[in-house]
Amino acid sequence: MSSPSPSKNWLLAAVCLAALGMPLSFTGPAVVLPAIRDALGGTPVQLNWVTNAFMLSFGATLMAAGALADAYGRKRVFLMGLAVVALSSSLLTLAPGIVAFDLARALQGLGSAAAFAAGTAALAQVFDGAARTRAFSFIGTSFGVGLSCGSILSGWLAESFGWQSVMLSPGAISLLALCIASLSMRESSNPHAMGLDMPGTLTFTAALTLLTLGVLQAPDSGWGSPWVIGALAGAALMGAAFIAIERRVAHPMLDLSLFRFPRFVGVQLLAAAPAYGFVVLLVLLPIRFIGLEGRSAMEAGVFMFALSGPILVVPTLAASLAHRFSAGVISAVGLLVCAAGLLWLSYCAPGTPLHAIVWPLLLIGAGIGLPWGLMDGLAVSVVPRERAGMASGIFNTVRVAGEGIALALVGAGLTALVALQLGRLPAHPGAAASQAAQRVTTGDLSQALALLPGVDRAALLHAYGAAFGTLLCVLAGVTVLTALVVFVFLRGETHAEAGAVALESSAC
Repeated sequence: MSSPSPSKNWLLAAVCLAALGMPLSFTGPAVVLPAIRDALGGTPVQLNWVTNAFMLSFGATLMAAGALADAYGRKRVFLMGLAVVALSSSLLTLAPGIVAFDLARALQGLGSAAAFAAGTAALAQVFDGAARTRAFSFIGTSFGVGLSCGSILSGWLAESFGWQSVMLSPGAISLLALCIASLSMRESSNPHAMGLDMPGTLTFTAALTLLTLGVLQAPDSGWGSPWVIGALAGAALMGAAFIAIERRVAHPMLDLSLFRFPRFVGVQLLAAAPAYGFVVLLVLLPIRFIGLEGRSAMEAGVFMFALSGPILVVPTLAASLAHRFSAGVISAVGLLVCAAGLLWLSYCAPGTPLHAIVWPLLLIGAGIGLPWGLMDGLAVSVVPRERAGMASGIFNTVRVAGEGIALALVGAGLTALVALQLGRLPAHPGAAASQAAQRVTTGDLSQALALLPGVDRAALLHAYGAAFGTLLCVLAGVTVLTALVVFVFLRGETHAEAGAVALESSAC
């Protein structure tokens, strides 16, 4: 087999750089959220949108971006996406207030979706066989490097140059990727692509937006609020409309018939599993470490590296095990290990020193690293090569949209649990407890204390720690249930066999 040409290697480098910048766009704002709050202000709901605006726009437009890349040119969409990421990164540092900041975050998500979908689709056209598998593994490694090192890098940038430098880092990486791709990438498209499924795109985006809006607003307005009920009902209506549209159009954005196959369903469940067992901690823990426990951004980055660092090495172990065990066995074992780490972490109260908290964090990261090393390879085998844009869109939409929904639900759940704990304190009615809980979960300890006269910092941290521990137990239970379902759907087929299926389907 001939070695890849220099132009292919440069293309791979550009896509890997884009993949490296995406987790920085996700983890960086979580590390500097207290600094963003101090600089731009904002209510708890507005601060929650700092992360959710990016996740929502990314997840809601991935499938559409893949379809556009296949129809109108993968290079064109890739370069445009990188340019949007760079532009939005600059806008974040110039935002006059939190609302403008959130809008720029949504724009950044749109650019990231376009770059990711088009870049992975372009790679699928120029690499074949084992080289294609290696190329996608490099993307996974790049994403893992960004995820594992993003918190430490963001902490160092924040302490050395301010929170604005954290916002600029994904843009700088995107500009470098854009320069490389503009010189080395050839244009390609699918001549049989039918363009963008606009009704499907609009209804899908509306469903995700309304669902996220309703969940984020619930802690502030109450689950019985007409606005919350209306948003959730609208999400259900738009979801039903999306399914109806995709069943009727000739060339759907999402081929619903694929859900008839258990293996396809298992892959999608596997894509969503890290959301509530791992990804939500990438946002919640920096807020806890910095905003509530008073640790520095750099120290919090070291804590977070213990959680995400195993992503760099454990997927390699998963790849070697995949030749002997089925994806279902490896993934289920990994998720069970992750659940054990979540349970262990639930006993670590706020203020626990690094030497004590590092072990459950490592266990969570190592557990999630086992399925992490298999997910992208399994996803590639879902559809033929000429539908690479759709394949990338489906898998990553489930993964990113699942992360966004999980983050909104877990955040709302944590707020409710904290409010329940605070409501048990003497002489503090439910309204004050609810408002204080919202402040606590966004890391605003001083404002929470101001809302609860007579409550000291130790009592507030104790209430938060009890709520956080309960939340982790719930997440551990969900992770165990997911492990069992994934095992049933993906057992009996090794990853090597899955790769052979992928090669056969791409040759069809």
